[in-house]
Amino acid sequence: MGDKPHSCEVCGSSFARKSHLWSHMKRHTGEKPYSCEVCDSSFAWKSSLFVHMKRHTGDKPHSCEVCGSSFAQKSNLLSHMKTHTGEKPYACEVCDSSFAWKSNFVSHMTTHTGDKLHSCEVCGSSFAQKSTLLNHMRRHTGEKPHSCEVCGSSFVQRSHLLNHMKTHTGEKPHSCEVCGSSFAQKSHLLTHMKRHTGDKPHSCEVCCSSFAQKSNLLRHMSTHTGDKPHSCEVCSSSFAWKSSLFNHMKTHTGDKPHSCEVCGSSFAQKSHLLTHMKGHTGEKPHSCEVCGSSFVQRSHLLNHMKTHTGEKPHSCEICGSSFAQKSHLLTHIKRHIGEKPHTCEVCCSSFAQKSNLLCHIRTHTGEKPHSCEVCGSSFAWKSSLFDHMKTHTGEKPHSCEVCGQSFGWKTNLLNHVKTHTGDKPHSCEVCGTSFGQKSNLMRHMKTHMGEKPHSL
Repeated sequence: MGDKPHSCEVCGSSFARKSHLWSHMKRHTGEKPYSCEVCDSSFAWKSSLFVHMKRHTGDKPHSCEVCGSSFAQKSNLLSHMKTHTGEKPYACEVCDSSFAWKSNFVSHMTTHTGDKLHSCEVCGSSFAQKSTLLNHMRRHTGEKPHSCEVCGSSFVQRSHLLNHMKTHTGEKPHSCEVCGSSFAQKSHLLTHMKRHTGDKPHSCEVCCSSFAQKSNLLRHMSTHTGDKPHSCEVCSSSFAWKSSLFNHMKTHTGDKPHSCEVCGSSFAQKSHLLTHMKGHTGEKPHSCEVCGSSFVQRSHLLNHMKTHTGEKPHSCEICGSSFAQKSHLLTHIKRHIGEKPHTCEVCCSSFAQKSNLLCHIRTHTGEKPHSCEVCGSSFAWKSSLFDHMKTHTGEKPHSCEVCGQSFGWKTNLLNHVKTHTGDKPHSCEVCGTSFGQKSNLMRHMKTHMGEKPHSL
């Protein structure tokens, strides 16, 4: 018993039978005499060829008595049974982690030893597992062998395909015990949990900002380096993140795959759809700690905060005017260059902003979608409703720094200030008389036309 007279001269392994030694020697010589006639794969052992052929025939003779799953090899069935029994016989002596399969245990041990024996011949990257190296190589070759039968999307790894399939089934088996949110992938749940715990283990060495995920830290670092490696082949725009490039490309293709089930609006990005949906639900999760105003998007809150701080970082190079938001600066620039790309199809009036055109259209349709809940008055523009509400509240937030007089509307304050400065920018072309307000000039013009202006 235990006698192994046949030894390998290469590595010293011993075997009870000479045939076993011959089979073993193929590992050293690389000999693979058994070839598959279907796909030309080669194998060192005939038994391996038989197992391989079942992939082509679809033969799965080994069935699980618990759930009915079938397998081509008995060893795969035995491994599968551990998912039902929960058996994890392979324990790590370093961190007490346990594994159902030896291969997982061996892979895990490399995390402690740091051993990376498998190197990429293209870029030199090293990996602890050969399977990881093979997956890495597909980045160089562009190979994506795992395809979705529903939509045709292809993936480098089978695990990525399995995760993708959940987008079609809607399956979200991983639930958060704190708030009940569900996720398709366990990794997404673990990332979500950090929001509850506040755990941010990944810190930036430049500005000390902390992040819950390493990927977010890597994205953040580009703000310091200015690196934008992802370029658009259509317009040469560059982006720091590949996801930003993908989203940008939709501006060229016009692809808007995400549709609103309420009003039918379509969006290029899912995040834009989710933001849009808040307009239907009325949800405004981002609140200002100074005045209590609420906003649908965090970016809107950040822009709003500048009204409290007075920050105006965006300056016009032509006239020096400053703005809190870059979009306001870009709109302002159009006034200098006279650009008005948005034209009304009814009267051919042109506007610098599309929002102004949409508001203008209401002068033709008579639409007044914004109603006062106090008196029922309706207005074409939301800003007009806000101004109207001051007649009910008596609010006068705009004060004169010279005399302290308060006004409900900023335009009234600006007109009032001219009484202190003596500024009269509105001149009569007939007699040359100047006025501080345009309304006063219009009233004056009636005296030349023989009209009797209405007395106040």
